[in-house]
Amino acid sequence: MSHPRRITSRDNPLFREACDLAHSARERRRTGRSVLEGIHLCEAYALRFGAPQTVLVSDSAESHPQVIELLRSQPVEPVRMTDELFSQMSTLGQGVGLAFLIQTPRPELPARFEGDAVYLDRIQDPGNVGTLLRTTAAAGIATVITAPGTAWCWSPKVLRAGMGAHFHLAIHESVSWEAVRDRLDAQVIGTRLQQASSVFESDLRGASVWLFGSEGEGVSSVIAPDVSRWLRIPQVDSVESLNVAAAAAICLFEQRRQRSLK
Repeated sequence: MSHPRRITSRDNPLFREACDLAHSARERRRTGRSVLEGIHLCEAYALRFGAPQTVLVSDSAESHPQVIELLRSQPVEPVRMTDELFSQMSTLGQGVGLAFLIQTPRPELPARFEGDAVYLDRIQDPGNVGTLLRTTAAAGIATVITAPGTAWCWSPKVLRAGMGAHFHLAIHESVSWEAVRDRLDAQVIGTRLQQASSVFESDLRGASVWLFGSEGEGVSSVIAPDVSRWLRIPQVDSVESLNVAAAAAICLFEQRRQRSLK
């Protein structure tokens, strides 16, 4: 396998560019580009979108069987990097030294959101956002919209928690509720503990837009008036409310369960 370039210096422009994208949310937003690290994410991206803009591979990863197979399937010539430099660029503590530099997927906001969708309202923990994306994809919902103030979906921590779910979803980021509200053809469902119906006693078979609010405040007061139905998850009174990602999993899979019944 031939390589046209090998990066051995911290002054290399491509190395500096990769570091900026990996470690700076501002740079990712400014350039509209992202970094994918590891075999699983790179394979998932290639299956969905094809070739990345740039492939980076560490010296030690070059002989890894899965890396060899993946790189052979790509029309982009990989750029080698010393293990030390790759480690400095990487946001992973461990793993195979493979990275894709990509243009961040930005699907166009549709005139109408048809069918099911999930709207994430100012959820700031990257682990929660990644888990929510993974849960949403596993439940068969293909559209996720995030409010301004929600953790950036293409950040390294969210990508790791999502485990490839990004590539099964149309993700629309930093979209205000006002821009979404008039595009909906489905009921709007929110979750809260008080003055709400049990999720297990509600008919969830219809098309729905699920709202999941911030970890501390729940659904915004700006959005709350547009909620068609409020649901709650019955739980022991003496225990704090569920983590937002856990609550979402219960709701989305209860909906999926109901739809599977004859």
